[in-house]
Amino acid sequence: MADPKRLKLFRNLGIIAHIDAGKTTLTERILFYTGRSHRMGEVHDGTAVMDWMEQEQERGITITSAVTTCHWRDHEIHLIDTPGHVDFTIEVERSLRVLDGAIAVFSAVDGVEPQSETVWHQADRYHVPKIAFVNKMDRVGADLNNTVHQIEEKFRTIPLLLQLPIGIESNFRGVVDLVSMKQVLWLDETLGAEFKIEEIDPTLLPEATEARENLVAKLGEFDDDLMELYLGGEQIPPERLLAAVRRLTLELKAVPVLCGSALKNKGVQPLLDAVADFLPSPLDVPAVEGENPATGAIEQRKSDEREPLAALAFKIFMDQGRKLTYLRIYSGVLQVGADILNVSKGTREKVSRIFEMHANKRERIEKSGAGNLVAVLGLKTTTTGDSICAPEKPLLLEPVDIYEPVISVSVEAQTRADQEKLFDSLAKLSEEDPTFRFSESTDTGQIIVSGMGELHLEIVLARLARDYHVSVHAGKPQVVYRETILHKAEATGVFDREIGGTRHFAQVQLQLSPRQRGLGNHIVNSLRDASVPENFFPAIEQGIQEATGSGTVSGYPVVDVEAAYFSGVFQEGASSELAFRVAASMAFRNAFEQADPVLLEPCMRVEILTPDESLGEVIDDINKRKGKVENITARKAIQVLSAVVPLSKMFGYSTALRSSTQGRATFTMHFSHYDLASQ
Repeated sequence: MADPKRLKLFRNLGIIAHIDAGKTTLTERILFYTGRSHRMGEVHDGTAVMDWMEQEQERGITITSAVTTCHWRDHEIHLIDTPGHVDFTIEVERSLRVLDGAIAVFSAVDGVEPQSETVWHQADRYHVPKIAFVNKMDRVGADLNNTVHQIEEKFRTIPLLLQLPIGIESNFRGVVDLVSMKQVLWLDETLGAEFKIEEIDPTLLPEATEARENLVAKLGEFDDDLMELYLGGEQIPPERLLAAVRRLTLELKAVPVLCGSALKNKGVQPLLDAVADFLPSPLDVPAVEGENPATGAIEQRKSDEREPLAALAFKIFMDQGRKLTYLRIYSGVLQVGADILNVSKGTREKVSRIFEMHANKRERIEKSGAGNLVAVLGLKTTTTGDSICAPEKPLLLEPVDIYEPVISVSVEAQTRADQEKLFDSLAKLSEEDPTFRFSESTDTGQIIVSGMGELHLEIVLARLARDYHVSVHAGKPQVVYRETILHKAEATGVFDREIGGTRHFAQVQLQLSPRQRGLGNHIVNSLRDASVPENFFPAIEQGIQEATGSGTVSGYPVVDVEAAYFSGVFQEGASSELAFRVAASMAFRNAFEQADPVLLEPCMRVEILTPDESLGEVIDDINKRKGKVENITARKAIQVLSAVVPLSKMFGYSTALRSSTQGRATFTMHFSHYDLASQ
């Protein structure tokens, strides 16, 4: 049984950031300095431990979140390196769902970038405390103060600057620690493994003293005792400051900010100290809550091995045909051979093996307890977001938010042998990645695969060929549209048919109304009389739900519609659940056709970084693509342009942007909202 004192030394954390901010490089340094790796991997030459997939090594980006365990100052750190590219946002989402803390990495040159904002807000949604690490202090154009200002402005948080850089750009040598008021200088000949702690250089002392006073003043706003010491001019011990920073970090009121250069091996050890000092243990976070499926009551499970087992499946990975299920254990103990209950599916499962993971390497263990991240073999029906519990004490935990795909391509197997394996391989890929979907078109017989972006589908199809040995021809990308209505309409659906010698009859009347964009569908029971018995209400609602699966314009799913059923006809002995379900579906389709149905298309929020001289061409191109420029801000020698553009107009944009700006402009885009399709 794990001692609570031991659990206090656990840290479950993720590294989150915009693409190319240096997450994986930082993770490699953490593994090296904690003794988990004996050599430093590099992203640029494809040797990073955490980027172990061939596609990751070839492209120099993180695609799938990788889990590892390392140790620092007697603390056991369970670490997840997450992707930065927006196409793989689900990997960040499901990681943050099960983590207790996060390191947000920012480039000192680029500041707060679009995907940084996305992952930060994801972390806020799950109430995850964060440390900010401003990376790339050795690069030309590095500006710590600008990045700190952006963190404060864009995230509406209080940044607590705990370090000042010693030297800047190519002269960056170390940091001044404002808590201990010492300077830390790294020795290049030891690859940053060794460093000197010295008294602060007299030339830096005035700036450091002022910065420490600012830090104490900020902390004093939330701590009266600290403010009294400060106003009294008394010496404040480092331990007192550390305790105040930790409290504000755990309460999500402030964010400690550190700086360094992961690539040049500077600043990593103080960051690990900050993880131990400021980020929560499983005992610091609130007990996990869930619904008891039998009673509907909300129950809690504390992070304690004496509690009943409660765990969440947050990732599925197919390893050489075998299904690995990654679990966060919130309470209780998971043992090899144990019978467990998948509460989400209502099925019993058996744990055949448990592994502690280090990227794609694994170490077999016999059992694991509260606070741990493990991978399990043997869970057949479990998918992402499922709750795993002790059979006698079921608890349904909050699932992982899943994003809807916005882009599709048709795929066709190259050979008959490939055709036979195609569906099975696609099913395995979609089980791993909930944002990847596939279906067979009933009209054309084509197989349609859908995902979060062009890169996402490109990676999936590459994995199909490389991991599953299935070669396919891919069609041109297609946008996944939605359908909705512009006006109200009422209609009646009548089902009267004999099936298998039995008559089935029902009549349903309903009204459809448009809802505000993004609110989704809503079904309302507006029956004011007893024309339909109560036991048929679920069948009517099921029929409406089924009808929203495909609209009458082009067969796309229906969104942002309110359906209110207000009347019906019931005949004793003839009415059935089947009849009411079909009648409701017919009424919905009839009303939908009369309510001015329209197509909605996905619009993307695009942020473009371009040199001043190319700004005019970039704006002109966005206008041609029927985009709307919302904001232009200057950032040193470049302009940052924010726009909303229909996804259908963005195919091939990276090539067009490169050619019009001599390869000097870059862009990122992510899904914004659905809007009326442009003609």
